Amino acid sequence: MKNYDVSHNGLKLQGYDFEDIVPHGVFNAVFSRAGVGKTSFIVQIALNAMLKQKNVLHIGVGDPVNKISLWYKEIFCLLAEQNKIDNTDLFFESLLKKRFIMTFNVDAFNVPRLKERLTDLSEQNIFSPDMIIIDGLDFDSTVQESISDLKAFAERDSLNAWFTVRTHRHEDYGNSDLPVQLSNIQHLFDIVLQLRPDGKKIHMLTLKGESAGVKDRKIILDPSSMLIKVAT
Repeated sequence: MKNYDVSHNGLKLQGYDFEDIVPHGVFNAVFSRAGVGKTSFIVQIALNAMLKQKNVLHIGVGDPVNKISLWYKEIFCLLAEQNKIDNTDLFFESLLKKRFIMTFNVDAFNVPRLKERLTDLSEQNIFSPDMIIIDGLDFDSTVQESISDLKAFAERDSLNAWFTVRTHRHEDYGNSDLPVQLSNIQHLFDIVLQLRPDGKKIHMLTLKGESAGVKDRKIILDPSSMLIKVAT
């Protein structure tokens, strides 16, 4: 695998370590309206963690396992091409042991059921996560208790957590304001990011929290590939 040291570097994006350009905390959220790139973004978060030898539990709410798996394969192949990685298929297969996909129907997800399934995995020595990604959860008015429970659960088990939050075109919020879906639970999150389309670019904006070194860099998603990059 030339020009790429998976055991030490994780993702390299235009010469930057991934964590140098994407803010990260313990409890994190990325929001946008449908179709802007939340899942692509969150899969890149997951792949970077996997490349750093961390176990990632990807929880898909409303999506089947094969659809989620395809996202990982497609994004990894684009990253492999960008980073000039040889033996892409073998490399990707070696990473899969660091990922476990768990799916729920939209109306079946709840924290007690998640804890039960995680306990089963752990007690059978099948999988123990370092990071949890929850993609597709409906952030309606009833979700506050579940998010609070998940925060306590993540803190207890020293887990890093990321959520995608779907907003809607008709909702109005300013440049520094969080969406209505997070208005009552924003105190639970360390980092809140927005993916905001602007012409042919999709900008990543930090609306809450900031990582050292991130502030002065403009980060976008390339609309042709949905890969994270530093704007030039």
